[in-house]
Amino acid sequence: MELGSSERRGLVSLLVFIGLLVAVVSSLGAPLIPGIAARDHVTLGTAEWVLTAALLTGALATPLLGRLADGPHQRRVVVITLLTVLAGCVLSAIAPTFQVLVVGRALQGVGLGILPVNMAIARRLLPPRAAGRAIATLSVSTAIGAGLGYPLTAAVAQLFGVRAAYWYGGAVVVVALVWAWTALPRRTSAQPRPFDGIGALLLSIGVAGVVIWLSEVVGWGLTSLPSVGLVTLSVVMIALWVRHELATTHPLVELRHLRNRAVLTADVTGFLMSMAMYLVIPVLVEFIQIPVSTGYGFGASVVTSGFVLMPLSVGTLVASRLVGRVEQRLGMRALIPLGGGLFCVGAASFGLVHRSLWEAFVTMGLVGLGVGFTFAALPGLIIRSVPHQETGSATGLYQLLRNVGLSTGSALSTAILRFTTPAGHLLPDLGGFQIAMLVAAGMCIAAAALSWILPGATLGTSAHSGHTDAAWTEAQTAAVMAEEGALEATGAMFVDDTDLESELD
Repeated sequence: MELGSSERRGLVSLLVFIGLLVAVVSSLGAPLIPGIAARDHVTLGTAEWVLTAALLTGALATPLLGRLADGPHQRRVVVITLLTVLAGCVLSAIAPTFQVLVVGRALQGVGLGILPVNMAIARRLLPPRAAGRAIATLSVSTAIGAGLGYPLTAAVAQLFGVRAAYWYGGAVVVVALVWAWTALPRRTSAQPRPFDGIGALLLSIGVAGVVIWLSEVVGWGLTSLPSVGLVTLSVVMIALWVRHELATTHPLVELRHLRNRAVLTADVTGFLMSMAMYLVIPVLVEFIQIPVSTGYGFGASVVTSGFVLMPLSVGTLVASRLVGRVEQRLGMRALIPLGGGLFCVGAASFGLVHRSLWEAFVTMGLVGLGVGFTFAALPGLIIRSVPHQETGSATGLYQLLRNVGLSTGSALSTAILRFTTPAGHLLPDLGGFQIAMLVAAGMCIAAAALSWILPGATLGTSAHSGHTDAAWTEAQTAAVMAEEGALEATGAMFVDDTDLESELD
């Protein structure tokens, strides 16, 4: 359908607002964890489920929403997603128990999958040039929104209580819901694609099982029946999913691209760096709020912890804007090791030396620069290594592994803190925080080394044949890299892979 100029501006404003909403909802996790632990009398490690649950459902929802939005009913997908997030906010606000709060957070996490849908809507309803500008605006505004959302929601929680933060999130969702219902067209001209329901079910069970096991294995024990049973179920489901994806005509993600060493590098590196990112974020935010009386915390307020996360967004955004210049000077091969090295220095330095609060701000800034350079470089690596008609499918598994890495990292931090919490105590030992930071640093080193060794001489070279494809690749990679780096400031993943080819053509 053809939109007028005022309708286009209204559409872009709506999509940007929803992007900001995603940032606000995602910020309702990490800074509030210590307060939730104290209020509900659970250990700090257990309280991390308010973050892990949202990341897990976000990881699973993103490819599903991307597929469902690849048809004529995009407004329906947006509205149902926002209704789910609203239900999660209300449930979290009225939750009588910690378990109900976690369910509410899981529902909120579905909203983390809506950003790629918004980008698909922009491509579908706007002319190519206007769509490109809209996507760039979405990337930058979402990154900025994440930095502002952390202290804003933290301030609401400190002034009016944790429940008020979720009511605040719900109020913002209502505004977006009404706006989306009135502004988005009921149908578009797109033709629906077959949906891989079996693959989605197998993947959801397998990934959820792994994340739950990581979070609960300390309490269950490695050889207990629940632990062994859940691991077995997860392995079987993931194996069946791999077999199904290789056999079906319309897979949820295309696994065959793993035969390409550059694509494999991007997938493995993205997974490791995502895990490291959500090992560091909740652990550092919790550490600075630990009372000074423990001998190792800073006793910072929830608002201060929100501000500590701002350098993460700023650093990521700065790196995404500089990645093109850095690549010209150092080459594509150096980008990922550079990002991994910056991240490693930030995490390891705070794990070993944590005497002053300013060190937490510096650490988050270094982490932001590290993930910004790394995640900006990875999609460019994929684009340069596959024919452009396969770009969308090649990014599918990369997107999935990145978001699974986020939830897995959060679950691993939960396991580490629970393992180092003495019996009868709610707070872990100092060693738990240090272990988490150093494990994250080790993952960054592994990611940097693998990105240098695994692809060999193919890194950064084009797999395309012919001059036209090579020109296409170099002309589009820089914009895609900047977009991806900016999105990482919220933990959001790259654009919907089903529409990537049409954007880049």
